[in-house]
This record gives sequence, structure tokens and C-alpha cells, in this order.
Amino acid sequence: MLDCRNVTLHYGSSQILHGIDLIAEPGQVTCLMGCNGVGKTSLLKAISGAHPASGGSIELGGADISRMPSHARAKAGLGYVPQGREIFPLLTVRQNLETGFACLPRGERAVPEEIFELFPVLRKMEGRRGGDLSGGQQQQLAIARALVTRPKVLLLDEPTEGIQPNIIQEIGRVIGILRERGTMAIVLVEQFFDFAWDLADRVYALDRGSVSLAGRRGEVDRAELLRHVSV
Repeated sequence: MLDCRNVTLHYGSSQILHGIDLIAEPGQVTCLMGCNGVGKTSLLKAISGAHPASGGSIELGGADISRMPSHARAKAGLGYVPQGREIFPLLTVRQNLETGFACLPRGERAVPEEIFELFPVLRKMEGRRGGDLSGGQQQQLAIARALVTRPKVLLLDEPTEGIQPNIIQEIGRVIGILRERGTMAIVLVEQFFDFAWDLADRVYALDRGSVSLAGRRGEVDRAELLRHVSV
């Protein structure tokens, strides 16, 4: 579903990513791990188009999206939940969800019932402003908003950051359900090692903008991976 080849990225004269290769397949969780500052978020920005790659190719379902603007990538099937959530604090929960409609044809602009089945708390707070939600509830809202766009690939940037343990469990449950459906590829950037390891089908460890270790979960030694992603 998602195939990144030799992806490079610069911020001004500084090169951040050095020839990244990454594959994410439907029905699998691909985990991108590493310490702060190694390029994990930058790679998601390159994939989503939030900060276009300097070189290499990014394919979605066999189509090259490397030069597409971010809104076109979203319409093509990329759902992106950035670090920090970036929900609209003055809009209601329902209105935040409806911002995902911009990616959809007019005939499909409805919030699916399954959104509220996955995140029951959002139904209870549908009329509440996003800024009045707790951090964990805002994270659920951010994921739900991305799911409204019916993505083929879902990019999640540290969804457990600053979240209470019970909400972390809920987010893990939802990711598991989405994986089991087998229609969506999920790319998860995560520093909470146990959370990522428990969900991962494929892992990539980054160090200084390069892949230092990669493989399917059954091919990667847990202790070795931990050494690669620890300070």
C-alpha cells in the first residue's frame, strides 16, 4: 500500500533524512521507533506532504504521490494524525470530525457510525468544544477525524504522548481493530516501547535520519531493537 524508496529530506541546508526505505502493508502495523530527533516525525511529514521530501519516491497503491501537495495526498488516501493532535479548539467535536469531509466526494460526506463505536466518548461529547476535552479525548478525536477521510494509510505520530494509561489502552484497542479489518496500512511512530512492540507487525529503527534496523516482528530480536532505540 505504501512504498517509500530512498527518501531524503532537508530543512534548509541541513539534511534530516538519508535515503529511507519503508514499506507499510494493509492489515499490518508498521512501527517507526527511535530516540528524539532521529527523523521519525520528519519522515511522516515527508510522506504526508506537510514538508515535501527532497528526493526519493513515495508510492501509494502503486501511484507516485511524491510531488503531490498534502491535500491531494489526503484525497488519495493518506490519513495523518500529527504529534500534538492539532484539533480545532473552538469547534465542537462534531465540527472537528466534519473537517475531514474536505477529502471526500459530496455523496460520502457523513460521519460513519463506526467512529462512535470505536470512540464512544465522542458521542457523549459531540456538542462540546474540542478545547474543552482532556488530552486523551483530544487524541481520540484527532484519530477519529483522520478516519472520517476513509484512509488507505493511517499515519500516527506518537499517539500515547502525554496520555493517561486507560486511554492508551483504548487507542491500542482501536489500532488492533483497524488492523484486523485488513484494508488499511498503519504507520505508527512511537517512543513507548512496549506499546509499539505489542502492536508491531513490522519495525523500523531510525538513528540520525537513517534506518539502523528493520524487519518483520518475527525476524527482529526484541532486546536488539531496544538497544537501537534507547539513549
